Amino acid sequence: MSTWLFDLGNTRLKCAPLGADGRLGAVRALAHDEGAAWLQDLPSGEVACIASVASDARRVALLEALLPRFARLHRVATEAALGPLRIAYAEPSRLGVDRFLAMLGQCDGQAMLVVGVGTALTLDLVDADGCHRGGRIAPSPQLMRQALHARAAQLPESGGAYAEFADDTADALASGCEGAALALIERSLHAAHALLGVMPELRLHGGGGEGLRAHLPPHAWVPEAVLQGLARWHALRIA
Repeated sequence: MSTWLFDLGNTRLKCAPLGADGRLGAVRALAHDEGAAWLQDLPSGEVACIASVASDARRVALLEALLPRFARLHRVATEAALGPLRIAYAEPSRLGVDRFLAMLGQCDGQAMLVVGVGTALTLDLVDADGCHRGGRIAPSPQLMRQALHARAAQLPESGGAYAEFADDTADALASGCEGAALALIERSLHAAHALLGVMPELRLHGGGGEGLRAHLPPHAWVPEAVLQGLARWHALRIA
């Protein structure tokens, strides 16, 4: 039985086949910011597991495109507890499914700060017992740049290089927006250390994470964290 996992984000769809051994196959990424071309080359199989934080229109478009391609569709939602993970939110539906899955896929008996860098910057603390201690949400560096450009068109929307004290506007924008994200991550690590009594492992994922890596303390780079969480969800709920 062939199974595919689908992670529908705000700017792109990522999907991958799930092997019989529970491992992800080759990951595909399709931008969906313009038109419907992204729906033309979808895979087909027996089972599709879908997690979405995109708009209702994009989510419905994906589900309608998958219906003739798969015998069964499973739409994944945040749960109060699953496997080793217990979330902090009193109302599970208010925690984004991408955050839930990123934590679920990484939950392995180690205290960890799971950081996702996409449209938003998300940070979630999980202790060694799998208890989610809460998190933070902020604009990602890319979204900060876009917001500044929207309000002041003379400020470039992209470009520049990180420096502690920049001598050019593009570099200053890159340094300020990336620096804000770095500072929030570092502050959260220190706060987590004080709360737990141990320094949690930093685990980073998301399309915007690569640009921060050189300036972060030691960390694990897990770019497919949400798809890995979907694979674990499948193992716990479907397999």
